[in-house]
Amino acid sequence: MHFDYSETQNMIAQSIRDFAEKNIKPYIMEWDEAQIFPVPLFKQLGEMGFMGILVPEALGGSGLGYHEYITIIEEISKVDPSIGLSVAAHNSLCTNHILTFGNEEQKKKWIPKLASGEHIGAWGLTEHNTGSDAAGMNTTAKKDGDYWIVNGAKNFITHAISGDISVVIVRTGKKGDSRGMTAFVFEKGMEGFSSGKKENKLGMRASETAELIFDNCRIPDANRLGEVGEGFIQAMKILDGGRISIGALSLGIAKGAYEAALKYSKERQQFGKAISEFQGVSFKLVDMATEIEASELLLHKAAFLKQQHRPVTTAGAMAKMYASEVCVKVANEAVQIHGGYGYTKDYPVEKFYRDAKLCTIGEGTTEIQKVVISRNLLKG
Repeated sequence: MHFDYSETQNMIAQSIRDFAEKNIKPYIMEWDEAQIFPVPLFKQLGEMGFMGILVPEALGGSGLGYHEYITIIEEISKVDPSIGLSVAAHNSLCTNHILTFGNEEQKKKWIPKLASGEHIGAWGLTEHNTGSDAAGMNTTAKKDGDYWIVNGAKNFITHAISGDISVVIVRTGKKGDSRGMTAFVFEKGMEGFSSGKKENKLGMRASETAELIFDNCRIPDANRLGEVGEGFIQAMKILDGGRISIGALSLGIAKGAYEAALKYSKERQQFGKAISEFQGVSFKLVDMATEIEASELLLHKAAFLKQQHRPVTTAGAMAKMYASEVCVKVANEAVQIHGGYGYTKDYPVEKFYRDAKLCTIGEGTTEIQKVVISRNLLKG
């Protein structure tokens, strides 16, 4: 057991810091206020290998592991969580689903373009009336020879408009049956496949969120991932890794907010001294730093288990749940330390505060994480 970052992790961290300083930081508020999803940026990230982080080199990826993956998502999210969220969704949901459950032909067809950033990936599970109750989905696929006819809609889908490739789980059996759903790969431009309303969000505004709509969409059976009826089981396994992603996103937000608050507390003078010298402020910083440290350890434990192909459901849920709640708390305290200035867009903590909340909701709410964890605890 060791706690030092590897040389590779340190190199990656410095590389993404330099990239973010030049290509992300100057445009943060422009993208946020206009809700611009900066597609060209993701092409650049692809050139750096950050759109195929976990993809083997043979398929055009970086061939890195989950510890490096956490480092990349964390460092991007310290600057702009919206971009961190989109990189995470592309890598851990869409790309990883095809990588994990696709056959060799499917991997060769779709993975290299996703890994290079030439194509942007989306992943669809959630529907308007089925958030946490994913098994109750209403989007259906009916077999028609060598094709399936798909009808319905998915919502809150990252990259629904700009995505070139979408992995979507639809119902092929009885409603509520965990073995009644199947995963398919939809390509932009397919007849009957379109995007709908773009959500006007509180935070993460540069990460595109919209509907996916299926209107008698004909999709070939060759686009099916795995066996018929395996979609839900596949999705749950993908979400195990996805929770590490959201934990890393949360860690980045918490660190970004904490670092901004620490800096401000040393510069802000009141009653003749820096506010960091007041116990009321310094104790806030202590709590923030300690909980960030705990989040990081939980995340890297989950990454270790994932890397070793060991059961990660409980560890991933714990890491995601804790890190996401911590990032909301840290962002809140960072605004408090800034006082009135924290409520303005002149300082970065205002945006961290807005962005943080999604982390306790996306890829399974805090409450769902508790359900997952308690079930596994009670099994033992």
